[in-house]
Amino acid sequence: MSTSTDFERRTVRVVPGAETTTALRVRNDGDIVEAYGFQVVGECAAWTEVEPARLSLYPGTSQDVVVRLRPPRSSAVRAGETPLGVRVLPVERPDSAAVAETVVTIEPFAEQRLELVPERRRAWRSARYRVLAHNDGNTPVELALTTAEVDDRIRYTTTDQPIPVEPGADTEIPVRVRVGKVQWFGKPVTWPIRLSATAAEPEPREHDLAGEFIQLPIFPRWLLALLAALLALLLAWFLLVRPAVRSAAREAADDRAEEIQQAGQTQAPAPPPPPPPITTSAPRPGRSGDGQTGEGQPGTGGPGGVGTQSSSTIEVRTNTGGLGTGTYVVPEGKVFRITDILVANHQGDEGVLTIIFGERTVTTIALETFRNQDYHWVTPIDIPAGAAVTVNVSCAKPGTPATGRQARNCLELLNVSGQLADLE
Repeated sequence: MSTSTDFERRTVRVVPGAETTTALRVRNDGDIVEAYGFQVVGECAAWTEVEPARLSLYPGTSQDVVVRLRPPRSSAVRAGETPLGVRVLPVERPDSAAVAETVVTIEPFAEQRLELVPERRRAWRSARYRVLAHNDGNTPVELALTTAEVDDRIRYTTTDQPIPVEPGADTEIPVRVRVGKVQWFGKPVTWPIRLSATAAEPEPREHDLAGEFIQLPIFPRWLLALLAALLALLLAWFLLVRPAVRSAAREAADDRAEEIQQAGQTQAPAPPPPPPPITTSAPRPGRSGDGQTGEGQPGTGGPGGVGTQSSSTIEVRTNTGGLGTGTYVVPEGKVFRITDILVANHQGDEGVLTIIFGERTVTTIALETFRNQDYHWVTPIDIPAGAAVTVNVSCAKPGTPATGRQARNCLELLNVSGQLADLE
């Protein structure tokens, strides 16, 4: 061969992130002037260069060139021994190329990045976190996670075994934080979280991690305020609004009764017929109504006579949501001079009751506003023969009588009193 090469050192030790040089001797053993170029081969080629890049030698002479190594501080440059080769390329005689070889020992370095994800969590009693570990060094490491007990009321749960992490790799270490007691009321409580991660190889190093766990109350303050407001509204309804509504309904019913009474007093008195014997009855359509009458003695009056005192009771029984009717029809040849009526709602039913004399509506009453209601007229109201006293009941809800059990249907009674006299 016309070219010979030799490294100054058989082993070159380099530190990632630093620069190291070594000498390479080139000798021209040929008989002509030769120019040489250089080519670095192997894993070190990316961060190795030769200076000068071109060299000329006379026959029988030699010269050193500088091989400059700049390994980056990266996990891609793994620690350990790596072969380095430099190919010397003659320009005039390419077939006489030579390769010089040496061994590069890359020193290890340790560098890790750790973070707690997330740094803050909000929960009632427990929360889960992750420790993200990234190995930026060029050698494998084992991470051991330890917890710092800052308070005996908070506990940590994590792995007890070291976690291996290869160069350039990532890993996650789960951590669970749990407080001892549930907080029912009050403000959120902030608990500090303290963790420590230690890398054993190659350079022992400790990493401190910090975070927060915000313990939320089961019932927040705004919910308590809302419940208090709702309770105040309920009390106001039962103590103020509901009694006022019932009072207004009773007053409206009383005003209507007074109007009916005043209307009855304005009627002209009819001439009293002679009092005959009385036999009265009220029709009972199905289960809707029932009429019962009292008995009087025969009268001696004529058309203008006083007549005989008489009364009739009409019973109306109605199912929920139904409309019931009860009637009392004045017998032929008679006139019924009404002076008093009594309405009984002994069960406390809910609905509407309407009283009709002949074709005239006397009154309409809400059942829930009374239990017993009576009306009286100084001047009698005359109901002619063939006309009827009618009671209509619309049942909304049966009430609860003195027995304490809710009735199956509505039951109302109307007693009509007055004089039953003969017509002229």
